[in-house]
Amino acid sequence: MAIEIERKFLVDENKLPAQILTGGEKISQGYLSTEPARTVRVRIKGDKAFLTIKSANVGIVRKEFEYEIPIDDAAELLKLCDNVLEKVRYKVDYAGHIWEVDVFGGRLAGLILAEVELSAAKEFVELPNWIDREVSDDPRYFNSNLIKNFGRD
Repeated sequence: MAIEIERKFLVDENKLPAQILTGGEKISQGYLSTEPARTVRVRIKGDKAFLTIKSANVGIVRKEFEYEIPIDDAAELLKLCDNVLEKVRYKVDYAGHIWEVDVFGGRLAGLILAEVELSAAKEFVELPNWIDREVSDDPRYFNSNLIKNFGRD
């Protein structure tokens, strides 16, 4: 079992340097369960696929179980999902942390979120100037909620 400690932020696209948006990886993900107490996600990321189970958040901390699965299985599981999120993920090394910048497509086009994983909930994080505001505690920005109304048709 792993513990995920993550902060999430909206990105100001006008301040985001263009060189950050190079070499991204396409991600398709759907949810088999979006219950508040647990989510079950299937994801195809590049040429790999994963099944992930996450507990409810306690602040910015939650339990996470992730398993690599055959990509053909993931493609079939995505067909069982009501909606599928499409995004491109870019990794950015900034001030000692790796940031994951997600640029969403489909009905979420225009939404850019950045996440940073931490080793402790109180760990200091220097924010890049392209960060707009923190949404870690705003459930509207959890991917499992974004998908309910704004995923791919």
